[in-house]
Amino acid sequence: MDRVERAVGAVVGSAVGDALGAPFEFGAAGVFSARFPEPGCGGEMCGGGGWEPGEATDDTQMAVCVGESLVERGGLDLPDVFARFRRWAAADPKDIGLQTEDVLTNGLPWDRAADEHFRTHHRAAGNGALMRAATSGVYFAGRGRTATVEAGRRLAALTHGDPAAWEGTAIFHDLLRIALEGADPVEAVPDALAVVDPGHRERYATVLAPGWRPEQATEFNGAVWPCLGSAVWAVRTTGSYEEAVRAAIDLGGDTDTVGAVTGALAGAVHGAGSLPGRWTTSLHVPLPGSGGRVLRVSDLSALAVRLAESARR
Repeated sequence: MDRVERAVGAVVGSAVGDALGAPFEFGAAGVFSARFPEPGCGGEMCGGGGWEPGEATDDTQMAVCVGESLVERGGLDLPDVFARFRRWAAADPKDIGLQTEDVLTNGLPWDRAADEHFRTHHRAAGNGALMRAATSGVYFAGRGRTATVEAGRRLAALTHGDPAAWEGTAIFHDLLRIALEGADPVEAVPDALAVVDPGHRERYATVLAPGWRPEQATEFNGAVWPCLGSAVWAVRTTGSYEEAVRAAIDLGGDTDTVGAVTGALAGAVHGAGSLPGRWTTSLHVPLPGSGGRVLRVSDLSALAVRLAESARR
């Protein structure tokens, strides 16, 4: 399996996990498996809660904004990414995080908006930067660990002023980089933790430890560290893309984002061919603020290829 197939697995896999989890958001643990107890029987991409079957949420919509900026601008152009986010937010998307909405609509420039929110509210460690990191993780993977983790921090800081969110996105970027190289990201967790700011390392070391389980989380999985920990747990304790995403969504809570993060990592590990066709067929990504565009699997795959090929330059 080559890097491009893994890249497509990551980008499309993230969108699939997002769309699959969306109807179960804020539900209790076990709801997904109670409704769909037998893997492979179909019907899981069911829609509900305001979402059409296969419709991706803000998680994937923002990831596309990031990915298209990277390939069209030829690199990390933070003002351009922020402007795309703002156009998207102004177009009344179905779902947008409260913190992200405030940052994107408070009228401050790209390099001040998130910091001002954090200084005012003192809480900004949600998983809203982590959820959109599949495309950027693929783009920077070929540029090495330092570039990868730094890009994760800088992109997270556009909307999240708490450094905890930066570090979680940096770790995810690095684990995705390892997976795209064909290595085991779970085994690479200690190396990824080594680049985390010391002030946040213990928190992440706890949720990424081999024996940690999501029921041990002390915060809702809408926070960045239990979200990332749940995704790594799902990949660590399963043997396929489908098993990992099912396990993640069955945790309940912020199911679309935990599904998206798990789907990206599992998709990179197991490759595009591991994504069930019954889940990808109805997948679609409306893009508010882009003239009515709706992306399908072929569009997401093409974006992933461009992101992966850019990494070789």
